[in-house]
Amino acid sequence: MSAQVRFTPLGGLPEVVAGDDLAPLILAAARRTQLALGDATILVVAQKIVSKAEGRLVSLGSVTPSARARELAATTNKDPRLVELILGESAAVLRARRDVLIVRHRLGCVMANAGIDRSNVPGDERGERVLLLPVDADRSAAALRERIRELAGVQPGVIVSDSFGRPWRNGVVNVALGAAGVPSLIDRRGHADREGRRLEVTQVAFADAVCAGAALVMGEADEGTPVVAVEGLAPQAPQRSAQALIRPLAEDLFQ
Repeated sequence: MSAQVRFTPLGGLPEVVAGDDLAPLILAAARRTQLALGDATILVVAQKIVSKAEGRLVSLGSVTPSARARELAATTNKDPRLVELILGESAAVLRARRDVLIVRHRLGCVMANAGIDRSNVPGDERGERVLLLPVDADRSAAALRERIRELAGVQPGVIVSDSFGRPWRNGVVNVALGAAGVPSLIDRRGHADREGRRLEVTQVAFADAVCAGAALVMGEADEGTPVVAVEGLAPQAPQRSAQALIRPLAEDLFQ
């Protein structure tokens, strides 16, 4: 890897709406920043604009809650329409108590509210809307990478990033929901440490680490910087999608 890693925010993107092609918007932002994207660049793209482009906005006014959703809403003090959407995006409900609903998302992530977001989401004529995660964030990353190749002739790595709470620790950090063209998980098992000892369990969540760094310039509130270009990272490891970061249920000691 390079001795210097650079995180460059690509600002000035317009408000993204359903059907938008993100690739030309990102390439235009790179040109405004005078940044030449290359195959060794990694683009960290906020999940929010990916979901908006894919039309994952839902009006709460269009949702009819089920009996199960109303039951959980009473327990969690949440809008039963929101709970219905959470259930639709989830494989299992893991914890439900006042103001807390932790689920296993259908893609495997354990998260609050199935990642459904209300912040910075404009309403419509039916009232409040919420934003769901992409249907398949790995596929979204791969499609965006391929579209950039079509338009610009380069294939940067692409990571779809979202903020994530962590058990036993306060605060959120950004993690990879989807990835293409990067080694999301780097397996160091079998390598030797500086003392020559064989590493037995070390696996590096490379894509998550890149997202955490990008979040420092991307922001978490109203900064309006949904894309960050990362340069100086070129790990020698096989490319793996973000699904490699999901611990198999058979190895989960905490659920």
